[in-house]
Amino acid sequence: MVRDRNSDDYFAPIRRLLVGLLILVLFAVFLAWRIDSPRMERFRAMAVDKVVPSFDWAMAPITGAANLIADFQSYQQLAEQNQNLRRELRQMTAWKEAALQLEQENAKLLGLNNVKLDPQLTYITGEVITDSGSPFRQSVLVNVGMRDGIIDGWPTMDGIGLVGRIAGVGQETSRVMLLTDTSSRIPVTIQPSGQKAILAGDNTLNPPLEFLEDTALIRPGDRVVSAGDGGVFPADLLVGQVALGSDRRMRVRLAADYQRLEFLRVLRSQPHEVIDDPGGLLAPETEFFGPAALTTLGSAVDG
Repeated sequence: MVRDRNSDDYFAPIRRLLVGLLILVLFAVFLAWRIDSPRMERFRAMAVDKVVPSFDWAMAPITGAANLIADFQSYQQLAEQNQNLRRELRQMTAWKEAALQLEQENAKLLGLNNVKLDPQLTYITGEVITDSGSPFRQSVLVNVGMRDGIIDGWPTMDGIGLVGRIAGVGQETSRVMLLTDTSSRIPVTIQPSGQKAILAGDNTLNPPLEFLEDTALIRPGDRVVSAGDGGVFPADLLVGQVALGSDRRMRVRLAADYQRLEFLRVLRSQPHEVIDDPGGLLAPETEFFGPAALTTLGSAVDG
């Protein structure tokens, strides 16, 4: 107890002295910072220059924390920008796909416009809405029908060649039987030899040529067009080119792109004029079988 009392008696005056000196220093600093005079201003500047650089080590944690917060905020901004860019990229991808589809449709429509047809043939363009084909039947549906004046049997083409013919008409849609269908039989002409043949569908993309007149006059690569015989199709519609199949049969590489049928041109084929009157090429029936001729013929038979 005596030792604790002596230590308190010893340190108490020192403590009061240090507190008094601290108050005096703070008061002096306050006065130095409050007095407005050029001399004190220079003194304050010298004090700041001497003291502040030596406190860089003390400010380092605070500066690092501030930089870390700034970097974190910058990272958040970058993350938001990245999300926005990803969203815009997805939108641009969708727009790009839409633009490509429109470009393809435009190219196909332009291809239809480039087809050279008989000026007397008019047409209507329809869009393929579904592929109703099967392993035993090759056909598609187009979005034109009776309301558009479509008639059963009219030929259809894509941007290059003959595709098939109308084989069933509804009010708003029509069925197109393709040249590859097993029920399809059309007369064709092979150029330049002029050979006639029948293009018979067999559910393949290269249907064979049947009833060829002279196969020796036909070469792979010869042009095949519609013959116009029988009034099935107008003449000179491009069908494809002759190709030699793996079975050594003459086949036709069709000009139409059956893998990408999106638009079809339906040709308004006018019916062929049927001539029933023999005209002046034959003599009138009365000249051959008149009464005088019959009398003469009867006498000759009796004789």
